[in-house]
Amino acid sequence: MAIRVAIVGTGNCGRLALIQLIDDPRFELVAVGTSTEAKVGLDAGELAGLGGVTGVTATLGIDAAIAAEPDCLVYCAMGDTRPVEATRDVMAALAAGINVVGSAPGGLQFPWGAMPEKAIARVEEAAQAGNSSVFITGVDPGFATDLVPFAVAGTCQRIDQIKTMEIADYATYDGTEVMSIVMGFGNPIDQPGMLFLPGILSAAWGTAIRMLAAGLGVEVEDITEHYELEPAPEDIEVATGVIAKGTVAAMRFQINGMVGGKPVIVVEHVTRVRADLRPDWAQPAQPGGSYRVEITGEPSYVVDICPTSDRGDHNHAAIVAAAGRIVNAIPDVVSAEPGIRTTLDLPLVTGKGLHRLN
Repeated sequence: MAIRVAIVGTGNCGRLALIQLIDDPRFELVAVGTSTEAKVGLDAGELAGLGGVTGVTATLGIDAAIAAEPDCLVYCAMGDTRPVEATRDVMAALAAGINVVGSAPGGLQFPWGAMPEKAIARVEEAAQAGNSSVFITGVDPGFATDLVPFAVAGTCQRIDQIKTMEIADYATYDGTEVMSIVMGFGNPIDQPGMLFLPGILSAAWGTAIRMLAAGLGVEVEDITEHYELEPAPEDIEVATGVIAKGTVAAMRFQINGMVGGKPVIVVEHVTRVRADLRPDWAQPAQPGGSYRVEITGEPSYVVDICPTSDRGDHNHAAIVAAAGRIVNAIPDVVSAEPGIRTTLDLPLVTGKGLHRLN
């Protein structure tokens, strides 16, 4: 029997998740929620760009999705700039007996040590009340910062450091809120984006660092952060507009999980809007962008992850990967014990059911 699913959020990640929810015979789509007035009343097939008619039309917000009583809610609404609201939405679904998978709120990827204990307790209480579970993931933070490092680390005899990296050109990333508000591309150099307010980097990637620490069996004593910004040498046109000369056009930031006074777990991002900016910073393994896992130990590894797609570029492919990780986890999350679930306690998702004869 197909798993009854609803989705809230039809932006970059949500739209791609919606494609799979419609096409994948493991699921029956019963509701779509959106935050965009112009999308209300549109058929899910149109929202997904598939052209067909599903008979499921979009409604505003989360209420209709909860009222549809699905087995699982796919939650892909914006969480970066509205973490409190996103957490409330997830709790409402959990309390109603609906399992949740999604991309937000990011703190629930591994909240212990990253979110206040009271907030964690409220989410757990909602899950216990509804006998439901929640799994939040993505790419980075997400499978590039937990699943892949854990898979490789399991072959080592000694681990001195794990470093995960995203190295990407964001010129084609069509997300104004993320580009302008969160990351601050196009901002004056002395007015960085929300990401670089004190403690935000540590909070955003602290989930990944603490999950890796838990998997390694070590305790993070402190999390440190550092960033550099690079101005545009001239006006640069990108998907969200124009990055004016002298404003932020490239950035490098690093978050360190300190163990025994040493950076044992490191997350680094190098993000540009043009490939020739700061050539001295790390370069991707393929044109446009890639992810990298570096393990120093015995043996040591460098693993490059190069997402591609026949429907778009590296940025599109990365979002497809995020959506696929979310949707493919649904069966295991529905079967899981109630509460906050993470990569550490869910079964390995192997791609079962994804091969179909054309």
